[in-house]
Amino acid sequence: MNLNSSITLAKVTLIHALLAGLLITFHGFVFAEVELRDYPNEEIRGHYLRLIDELRCLVCQNQNLAASDADLANDLRDETYEMLLNGKTVADVKEFMVARYGEFVLYKPPFSPATWLIWIGPFVLLAVGLTIAISIARKSSNTGARKFSQTDAKRINQLLGK
Repeated sequence: MNLNSSITLAKVTLIHALLAGLLITFHGFVFAEVELRDYPNEEIRGHYLRLIDELRCLVCQNQNLAASDADLANDLRDETYEMLLNGKTVADVKEFMVARYGEFVLYKPPFSPATWLIWIGPFVLLAVGLTIAISIARKSSNTGARKFSQTDAKRINQLLGK
């Protein structure tokens, strides 16, 4: 293999690497599913977009309906759209979804006895963690060098041969 063919091979490899990088980078844009819907007015469009942002995908559990590509999320988006077209309000749609799937379907569940742990739990855990950290810090600062009496110092010096 001569020098010219190695340079050509390096150029081809570089071009392939760049193309692969571009494909990986733009893969989401190229393969993104575009949802085309006709809205009778901007109000319904706004309600729809708000709802699919506030409702959780029950399959993915960590994504809202807008971000999920699961079949159930697709069905729930369709159902939300149809309900809004049929004159239901945002509250009606949320009430329907909660009645059918429970409060877990809401990304921001209301403060109620069933969800108080979700809302207050992180603050309680933070307070407990800070209390433990402070008590450990205090204990470690109290275990400093022990003060010896003169007899203890003499005994230590004798043992060390000083």
